[in-house]
Amino acid sequence: MKVALDVDGVLADVMASWLVYNNKVRDILSKQDLTDWDFWKNLQIGRSGFYDELAMCWKNWISILPTEQNLPQLTKNLSTLAHVDIVTARENSTDPYVKDWLKMHEITYENYVSVTDGSIKAELCYDVFIDDSPLNARDFLRHNKTVLLYSQPWNLTLSDSRLRRISSLSEAIGILKS
Repeated sequence: MKVALDVDGVLADVMASWLVYNNKVRDILSKQDLTDWDFWKNLQIGRSGFYDELAMCWKNWISILPTEQNLPQLTKNLSTLAHVDIVTARENSTDPYVKDWLKMHEITYENYVSVTDGSIKAELCYDVFIDDSPLNARDFLRHNKTVLLYSQPWNLTLSDSRLRRISSLSEAIGILKS
């Protein structure tokens, strides 16, 4: 079994770092305010501007917190059940920072796969996708892939009987074991 494990919003809480930046230059927001995938449109930020801001957050990768405690053990356990690759979409050249973050947090994985757009992920040869993007999840489902949707405020409105919603990697491990 091959598993594609996303980084932003699944392993790394990059949105918490972005909120620190945003709350210095714009209206104060909390993570719970980010109820749509493209929430940045309501803030009058263009797509490239938003991704530039995320890239700026990744340049300060050492301050990005993990989404969960015990990620080293969780990803190690996940890797005993399946071939696990990091599969991430990056619009900016932040791969070196992401790889440093993964190393610092002792994340276990086989390969690092970076694509320029999330929609490309669904075309890759993986059996299971662990992701937080509702757009990616729809693409995965269209390609008849198994989706474990990591719950975040921006994906809570997505409902489809074919996907499994998880709130932790330990839940993903339990699903993959069964």
